[in-house]
Amino acid sequence: MITVHHLEHSRSQRIIWLCQELDLDYRVISYKRDPKTSLAPVELEKIHPLGKSPVITDGQNTVIESGAIIDYLLRNYGNGRLRPRTGSQEYDQYQQWLHYGESGAILPFMLKLYTSKLPAGTSALQPRIDSELARHLSYLESALEDVDWFVGNKFSGADIQLSFIAEIAPILYSLQDYPNLVAFRDRCHNREAYRYVLANNNFYAYGPR
Repeated sequence: MITVHHLEHSRSQRIIWLCQELDLDYRVISYKRDPKTSLAPVELEKIHPLGKSPVITDGQNTVIESGAIIDYLLRNYGNGRLRPRTGSQEYDQYQQWLHYGESGAILPFMLKLYTSKLPAGTSALQPRIDSELARHLSYLESALEDVDWFVGNKFSGADIQLSFIAEIAPILYSLQDYPNLVAFRDRCHNREAYRYVLANNNFYAYGPR
């Protein structure tokens, strides 16, 4: 059985969703954030020294980082589902989106989130951060022109990875000018596995409102 160690209101929700999409035998262990600092509890450090989430354990294997976990689950349990054929051009695109979702895409959003909690003196950073947010949102918007999903117009692990960007974006920045991204988010929210996870686990603040 796969165990997903989930920090409430975090990106690890995507891993639970993927497990449900694949109809895997899994369980979720949830951890609450510190109410003052919003940091993860020390219990997570018993699973991995960094105390970060998501983390999965599968037998003797412990895997961290969302992209690595998605890749691990699809390689070992996907049976060809939710990812293109290895060696294909679409597979290369899939890998790029999988990594982009936790590198280039997430950085300006995390900067916006953290600096918004700092004293007013940091406001000089906001125009640059907002500019970067707009660039990344425009990039994603263009990639979804005339298609429903990011790779080959077929739902894949890359869409699960990028879903968090579409979910957190309206909290930090307006999506008024990005209708393709809004529609993508809504399609994710309408998937049966996504709805099942949210209905059975009350630990994610960025789902449908």
